[in-house]
Amino acid sequence: MIVRLDRIGDVLLSTPVIKAIRDAYPDTYIAMMVRRYAKDILEGNPYLDEVIIYEKTGRERNLAGNLSFLNSLRRRKFDVAFLLHPTRRTHAVTALAGIPHRIGYGKKWGFLLTEKIPHTKHYGLKHEIDYVLDILRYTGLEPKDKTPYMPVNPASEDRAEELFRESGIAKGDLCVAMNPGASCPSKRWSISNFVKVADAIIEKYGAKIVVIAGSADKEFGDKVSSAIKGVCVNLSGKTTVADVASVLRRVKLFISNDSGPVHIACAVGTPVVSIFGRSDRGLSPRRWGPTGDRDIVVHKDVGCITCFAHNCKRNFHCLQAVTVDDVLAAAKQILG
Repeated sequence: MIVRLDRIGDVLLSTPVIKAIRDAYPDTYIAMMVRRYAKDILEGNPYLDEVIIYEKTGRERNLAGNLSFLNSLRRRKFDVAFLLHPTRRTHAVTALAGIPHRIGYGKKWGFLLTEKIPHTKHYGLKHEIDYVLDILRYTGLEPKDKTPYMPVNPASEDRAEELFRESGIAKGDLCVAMNPGASCPSKRWSISNFVKVADAIIEKYGAKIVVIAGSADKEFGDKVSSAIKGVCVNLSGKTTVADVASVLRRVKLFISNDSGPVHIACAVGTPVVSIFGRSDRGLSPRRWGPTGDRDIVVHKDVGCITCFAHNCKRNFHCLQAVTVDDVLAAAKQILG
């Protein structure tokens, strides 16, 4: 069993682990435990046998729910648990489930692991993909492929086709997608800048703009969409994670804050311009940036000695330093 209970981008960056285990042990039974909102990342993955849903804020939160979940894990009799991101909860759940080999980073109740490796993620010395694959390397398994994998969902493909058709987007139209949302203010470039970039791309390339945002970020998507002067399709709050993958497969470029959809775009082969702010090494593009050959990161060093991320004392000067011209120049490298 592979365990990762954080965000969709983190789960997607962990998918090379699944294939690496399948390549090494083709006949083994492989399951992955994730939160419900991340299941679209995994369902349909040909290297995976089972997706196990653990809702740490749902019915598994109370004692009865946790006991029921632990019993279900015990009955499966997993031999090994690979814990890709250290949390007290995942370490406790896998230990209480009686999984005999529990391998991960020795942090946050790392004493509950049977085999632990030093935790260095916060130094940001390599990409998150390599950090999770290091857990396999510790066991002597050398992965052959680092590419994140996102399955194609047939229902979402049909839905994306329908959404584009209803919005007047024909096959062959140049489409650029944008995501103005992100999980915290230290990741969110200004709405006005997204609008200026969209208007310039419409004017220069005759592109049609598709705005996506999760339900939690719908207000940002709505504000950007309503201010854009040209053809704009607002899908904010209207798509599942699987739908987002199908939408991004149909665009020529994705411009986004540092967020999960960036990694979805990479997995489906769509070039990305990713806007980064924070300078903390553990939060940097080196660890969390897009992984495609044509992807571009726009990130400015503004001289912060210490990065306080969402508790920034300088009004997110790093994000303000990224200009509209910077992003347009990066888009030009991709669009020509």
